[in-house]
Amino acid sequence: MPHPFFWIDAFTSVAYGGNPCAVFLEADGLSASQMQRLAREINLSETAFVSRSKRADFEARYFTPEEELPFAGHPTIAVAHALARSGRLSFVDKLATARLGLPAGVIPLRVRVSGSGSEVTMSQLKPRFLRRYDRAEVAGIFGLRVDDLLDDVSPQTVSTGTPILMVALKTHEALKRVHYPDPARYAEFKTSGDFFYPHHFVLRGATEGGTTFARSVALPPGGLEDPFTGSSTGCMAAYLWKHGLLAKPRFVAQQGHWMKRPGEAQVEVIGPPGDIERVELSGAATTVFAGELEILARD
Repeated sequence: MPHPFFWIDAFTSVAYGGNPCAVFLEADGLSASQMQRLAREINLSETAFVSRSKRADFEARYFTPEEELPFAGHPTIAVAHALARSGRLSFVDKLATARLGLPAGVIPLRVRVSGSGSEVTMSQLKPRFLRRYDRAEVAGIFGLRVDDLLDDVSPQTVSTGTPILMVALKTHEALKRVHYPDPARYAEFKTSGDFFYPHHFVLRGATEGGTTFARSVALPPGGLEDPFTGSSTGCMAAYLWKHGLLAKPRFVAQQGHWMKRPGEAQVEVIGPPGDIERVELSGAATTVFAGELEILARD
């Protein structure tokens, strides 16, 4: 049976910007192993599969080419856009709400349509602040110097659904130098850690309109760089707010500009630094192509 299929760029209002995501609707008949194989075949950072839900309006699962993620940001933006553009959401004055069930929990969504695009706001889960890491070890793993890291804060894993290692840097120059000179060493570090991938960032935008600029360069396979990572951005917001590094809880996050896929999100941290309730992330999405896909190869 053909599946409705969308190829969507998230965190951008312009096609071929932001982060691409493949979205399969009506995926109820697909097994987890089929989803994983399709994600590996499509080979984007994540592929999303949407089905019926008993606990929310829709259920979704996200797969990288190597594994399933409990939560991810840009697929959530893409799924909301696909649901809106396929007529599966009910709009009042161009605004719709929905609840999306994910392995990490249920995520509230707000979707506003404009022209051929959508503006999606997601409420990420209450942040959890997990393991802290030695500054010198983290700097060495990523080809940096200790004095490249922002003073007075340690690298730390934060989760708003998926645990991400937060690494705050001082300058754009340091951000450019992030790399993995020893893949075996990095693999050992990740295996012994509590995070899915790292997120390096600075408190200065890629453009004058941004507050932060970031890179996520460790997604499998082989250390691919992701143009814009919504889950990481939510974790980063919580980390910055908790440690007193933001002047106000609302800011503009930027990512992907050096990859020529610029992406941007409006971010708001809800709650005081000592008891953050949630992070709300808003981003645009646009369809690159869509149609129906018949899957001929089965398990």
